[in-house]
Amino acid sequence: MARPETNPDPAPPFLEVRSLTKYYPITKGFRRRVTGLVKAVDDVSFSIREGETMGLVGESGCGKTTTARCVLRALEPTGGQILFQTADSGTVDLAPLSRRELRPLRRQMQMIFQDPFGSLNPRMNLFDIVGEPLLVNGMPNRKERQERVAELLGLVGLRPEYMQRFPHAFSGGQRQRIGIARALALNPRLVVADEPVSALDVSVQAQVLNLLLELQERLGLTYLFVAHDLSVVKHICDHVAVMYVGKLVETADTKTLFYSPKHPYTASLLSAVPIPDPRLRSEGIELSGEVPSPANPPPGCYFHPRCAYAIDVCKTQSPLLRQVSPGHFVSCHRAGELPLQGIVT
Repeated sequence: MARPETNPDPAPPFLEVRSLTKYYPITKGFRRRVTGLVKAVDDVSFSIREGETMGLVGESGCGKTTTARCVLRALEPTGGQILFQTADSGTVDLAPLSRRELRPLRRQMQMIFQDPFGSLNPRMNLFDIVGEPLLVNGMPNRKERQERVAELLGLVGLRPEYMQRFPHAFSGGQRQRIGIARALALNPRLVVADEPVSALDVSVQAQVLNLLLELQERLGLTYLFVAHDLSVVKHICDHVAVMYVGKLVETADTKTLFYSPKHPYTASLLSAVPIPDPRLRSEGIELSGEVPSPANPPPGCYFHPRCAYAIDVCKTQSPLLRQVSPGHFVSCHRAGELPLQGIVT
C-alpha cells in the first residue's frame, strides 16, 4: 500500500504511523473458539510534522479513537509501526514496546479526553487532579507541585486559587480547561485530543479551540485531533485524514481536502457542514444503507454499497491508497474522474 508522506523535507516526520492494525477476536462457545475478527483499525498510515495538527475524522465507529489510543499505546496494536521522534532526536517504534519500556516516553505523549465530566475524579480537587502526574513522575515536594499547578491553571485561563475546589464547582468549558492543564503538566510534545469540544456549547467550543491553538504556538505542541465535526477540523487542523470502517480513504492538507475532495465519502461529509450564510442553501448528499460492520465488511471497496459512483471493480477489488497530487492520497478506483464538490475554506 502507498504510504502517505505529508513531509516533503528530508527530515523524518515527528510521528509516522505505518500499516497500523487493531483487531478484536470474535469468540464462540464454551472453549471461546475464535470465529472471526472485528477489524477496528485496518492498515492505517499517516505522518505528522512537528508543530502541526493532524485531524482524524469520520462517522462514529470508524476507528478514529481506536487509532489515537493505539498511537498513545493505551491500546496494544495488532500490527504495524508507530515511529515517534523522541526529545533526544531519536526515532523509536512504540508498537512493540513493553509497559516498562514505554514508561520513560509517557511524559512526552498525553491525551485530552472527550468527556470533561467523566474524565475528572469528583473526589479530587484541582490540585490533586492536575498535580497527580507530577507526583507520579518524581515531584514529591508539595510546595513545588503547588507552584507548578498554579502555573498550569494560569496557562489555561483559570485562577490559581481554584486549586482547592472540586470539579462539580465548574462549568463544562472550565472542566475541559482542567483536563488540558493536566495533559500539559509534564511538558508533552505530542497531545492526542479525542473530540475535546464535542460535549461543549458552540460558544465554549470556540474558546477551547482558540486556547489549543494558543498553547500550540506558545509551547510548540504537535496535535493528533480526533473529531467528527468538520467545521472544527477546518479551524484547527493543518492536515486531515478521513476514515471509514477502519480504513483510511483520503488524506490531504486541510485546504485541498475541503476545496477539492477526491473520495465520494469525503464529499458526503463535507456536504453536511452547515454554511453560515442564510442566503446560500446547502445541498447535502444523502447516503443510502447503513455503515458496514467491521466484523463483516463487504468485498472490494467498503464504501461501494453506499456509493452512487460504484462500478463493477469497486465490488470486487479493494482500492489502494494512491497519490493523486502532491500530498493528496485517496483510496478510490475512480479518484480524479468524479465530479465531486467541496467547500471553500
